Amino acid sequence: MQLPLLHKDLFSSGLRKRSGVLFYGPPGTGKTLLAKAVATECSLNFLSVKGPELINMYIGESEKNVRDIFQKARSARPCVIFFDELDSLAPARGASGDSGGVMDRVVSQMLAEIDGLNDSTQDLFIIGASNRPDLIDPALLRPGRFDKLLYVGVNSEASYRERVLKALTRKFKLKEDISLLSIAKRCPPNFTGADMYALCADAWFHAAKRKALASDSDSTGSDEMDVSIIVEYEDFLKVLGEISPSLSMAELKKYELLREQFEGSSR
Repeated sequence: MQLPLLHKDLFSSGLRKRSGVLFYGPPGTGKTLLAKAVATECSLNFLSVKGPELINMYIGESEKNVRDIFQKARSARPCVIFFDELDSLAPARGASGDSGGVMDRVVSQMLAEIDGLNDSTQDLFIIGASNRPDLIDPALLRPGRFDKLLYVGVNSEASYRERVLKALTRKFKLKEDISLLSIAKRCPPNFTGADMYALCADAWFHAAKRKALASDSDSTGSDEMDVSIIVEYEDFLKVLGEISPSLSMAELKKYELLREQFEGSSR
């Protein structure tokens, strides 16, 4: 995405941009955050679209919503359109449960709009995110559309988990002797980014409860009591004993097999 933005002269010959990227992987791994980070780093306007919100009960309205999204992006370029839950918006066509063929027409409209992005002068990109890329219509995954598939998985190394914990606790007041690396090593291997967010939030709440109980038991009645909340190592350990990963090891293996399937088909 950065190449055509920083070096427009390289695309003056009319070479077609490959502007479609699909993030896929388990839920809670940060696909949406990654798309926002890409837009921020490339200084692009970010237009987020949830798949189900484009579907309308009236005939022709769903296709019109798709056209309006792309028109809005063209007027705001340089822009990136982010389709979250793409599998719910563009399922494989020909499904028997699609009453009236609404989803088929929506997918066809999306294909027409994406094919209309071939003009190299348009600084318009598309990013999709899905937990189930195997349900997406295959025509969307061919070269020229969502042709670049990137797997966003679970952090398996403690050093990476430590970075995530540092980012999540950057506004916390941690006890001086706390070791985020030690906490990261104690996290299960199937801990997602959403699970680590829950870990940090619950640890802060434990510290807040402890502070509230201490202030209730304080009988001095001083109005100048320190109200800062200090999160301790024991708070994290207590939450780790209570919280369970949102993604089981069996589900994680299924996503790894899905990754092998898509990476094998793209070679």
